[in-house]
Amino acid sequence: MLLALDVGNTNAVFGLFRLGANGSETEVITNWRITTPTEQTVDEFCMLLRQMFDLRGLKTDAVTGVAISSVVPPLDSMMRKACEIHFGVKPLFIEPGVKTGLPILTDNPSEVGADRIVNCAAAFEQYGGPTIIVDMGTATTFDVVSKKGEFLGGAIAPGLGISAGALFARAARLPRIDIKKPAKVVGTNTVDNLQIGLYYGYIGLVDGILERMIAELGPETKTVATGGLARLIAGGSKFIAVVDEMLTLNGLRIIYERSLDKSRRRGA
Repeated sequence: MLLALDVGNTNAVFGLFRLGANGSETEVITNWRITTPTEQTVDEFCMLLRQMFDLRGLKTDAVTGVAISSVVPPLDSMMRKACEIHFGVKPLFIEPGVKTGLPILTDNPSEVGADRIVNCAAAFEQYGGPTIIVDMGTATTFDVVSKKGEFLGGAIAPGLGISAGALFARAARLPRIDIKKPAKVVGTNTVDNLQIGLYYGYIGLVDGILERMIAELGPETKTVATGGLARLIAGGSKFIAVVDEMLTLNGLRIIYERSLDKSRRRGA
């Protein structure tokens, strides 16, 4: 089985796959979402992995491969050592030199985040191109894949959580609220006002960027959203057609399988 890890600044998402063999289809076993373990030691991360598998009644010795997409470099060596100790395998990190099948046509390809590359690889495999992927996490990224499957570039905006946090930090009298779709657009109290401004204001940001990107790419452009807040925002968006919460994990699986194929061809 393959364990896929998408490590972001706020959350880390894990997915366990049973890889297809002898004509069988790949199967998703389970997935987890946790707070990114920013200060854990190797031993603590190993214990966390053990607890996660025990919680679902799964055996860790069934894991034969690990693929990691990380945007938190200080954690990489800790996770690498933990996977080698706990699973007895060397994890595949998505980094320059790894076969992704995605040509990167930006000014500096090495600066593109691993999560963005993984998302684009999965989106093109599953939906074709041209496609815009909107990943709503700590930051919200807009990534564009061409009709030929090339990463053309995109945009980065502050995430909804960051925007809300900045507002609450600077306005002492405003209460912290749960961000959700408001029941109305004209608020009659402070909580309503905040929810309306945050929810519809963020939809305006997302749709404003998507509208301009689609106008540049063409009307056949597809839009896919992923990330922790994707379903909430997509519900009010005029342009988001698909919400795929497993997009990044599936991208890790796809790239891992391509890497295996490359190794087999070399006789590794």
